[in-house]
Amino acid sequence: MVSATAVFAALAAAVTLAVLAWVLWPLRGGRRWPWAGAVLVLAVGVLALYRLVGTPAALQETAGAAPQSLEQAVARLQAELERNPAQPEGWALLARSQAALGDPAAARDAYARAVQLAPDEPALLVDAAEARALADPQRRFDAQAIAWLQRAQELDPAASRATWFLGVAQRQAGEHAEAARTWESLLGSVDAATARSLRVQIDAARADAGLPPLPAGEAAPAAPASANALTVKVSLDPDFAERVRLRGDATVFVIARLPDGPPMPVAVERHALRDLPLQVVLDDADSPMPTQKLSALQEVEVLARVSADGSANRGEGDLESPAVRVALPAAGPVELVIGAGTDPAR
Repeated sequence: MVSATAVFAALAAAVTLAVLAWVLWPLRGGRRWPWAGAVLVLAVGVLALYRLVGTPAALQETAGAAPQSLEQAVARLQAELERNPAQPEGWALLARSQAALGDPAAARDAYARAVQLAPDEPALLVDAAEARALADPQRRFDAQAIAWLQRAQELDPAASRATWFLGVAQRQAGEHAEAARTWESLLGSVDAATARSLRVQIDAARADAGLPPLPAGEAAPAAPASANALTVKVSLDPDFAERVRLRGDATVFVIARLPDGPPMPVAVERHALRDLPLQVVLDDADSPMPTQKLSALQEVEVLARVSADGSANRGEGDLESPAVRVALPAAGPVELVIGAGTDPAR
């Protein structure tokens, strides 16, 4: 008789392969054979590992009814977990799969089941907290998510993702000085490029708290542009500029963020309005989040924002360019025009 563990392992292997195929598909670049070869190599690796540590008969028995889609594989995994729920790795796999399918609420619930079974796994706690925020309409970290992040920090003081997200939660709660201090604790543990971009977020939080910017440190050498570097041209609509008077010392933020995701940028640069028109290159050095880099993304939304008070967060009276959705790597520069189609009397 086939054991429940063997069935679960076979289903997990099937879901893993389905997820890998789904993730690798955008990387095929129009060439079918390299993509197919990558999936085949991963499939052989999983099957070989399973033959070493699993029950080959169970895998062979389920192979004849292999799922035909990621949705079908996820449904089977979910059914198996309902029958045999004491599988934290299975619930985490289900959560990642649900997130890949665009169902953040289901991912949140699956991560919660995983945390119930493995409450002392820092990485799992952080993933579960992030999933709760992504499932919230305002992308906010609630009390449960914050408790998980704090627990992850207790278990692993070097958990930079937990520290970053705690700072985000403090910003959401209006605790700007506390958020700045939280993020400042990361400066000594990240690379120079990340530290430069992190300082942008720290200075924005300090400004909202009525504090001066961090003292200027020793300038780090410029890093070469990373993968998926994005060239952005920003200008002010001439007709709009003739009808309104904007302060030359107002701040312009050039922002790349996840489409339909949290409002925090994955890359941001700060410039003065008087510098327009300007051209910038957004890359990993401009990422304020140690865990989210442009080089790891396939698509971003790009916009430029004029902020009178110098805050990176959108405020009343701020002016934005229309957002542009860009597939990465971009084929050419992205052009943003601030004030295009805007009624200055609004």
